[in-house]
Amino acid sequence: MVLELIIVGLGITLEPFPLVAFVLLLSAERGVRNGLAFILAWLACLVVVIAAVVLLTGGHPPSHKAASSTAAVVVKLVVGIGLIGYGEHKRRKVKVPHERKTPKWQTHLDQVNPWSAAGIAVLLQPWGLVAAAAAAVVQANLSDSATWFALFAFCILATSSQLAMEIYKAFAPSAAELRLERLRRWIVDHQEQTIVVLSLLIGFWLVGHSISQLA
Repeated sequence: MVLELIIVGLGITLEPFPLVAFVLLLSAERGVRNGLAFILAWLACLVVVIAAVVLLTGGHPPSHKAASSTAAVVVKLVVGIGLIGYGEHKRRKVKVPHERKTPKWQTHLDQVNPWSAAGIAVLLQPWGLVAAAAAAVVQANLSDSATWFALFAFCILATSSQLAMEIYKAFAPSAAELRLERLRRWIVDHQEQTIVVLSLLIGFWLVGHSISQLA
């Protein structure tokens, strides 16, 4: 479970679309406040999903032959196949030259309030990866203190990129403004390649790991 949460957590925190949106939020008026609202909503989504899974399992992992355990593995398998398909679609799209347009929703991020920022966090949450994490949490054993630490670490890891930018902007606003804009431009220029790499790597890993568990 721990390795699965680490891999999925890295995938969540490195997703390009939420990162671009978060940088734009921080760069706008009341950026630190809106960024905090985004982070709290982002974390709340993860906590709610984990709590729901733990409530369903009672904090005790089912046996490997149980229907719930098999269902969790199937979920990871389906997510993995979906990521591979999406990554392959993006890979083919990268090869075809096309004009990159700024999405309309990005042009209005300088007008949002904390509630809107929280809503954006919920909408941009990579729910496929969150579903894979939820499937891994099925094996959580809450009688073990190490499990509590693993779940906490996953939530922090999956939010680490936003947390780092929020802290940087709060304590060094002038320097952060320039460097975050450079980061945004780099992500925009390489977001499709990043999506391809993340989707294929995590997808193949989930598929391989799931098949081994089913076998």
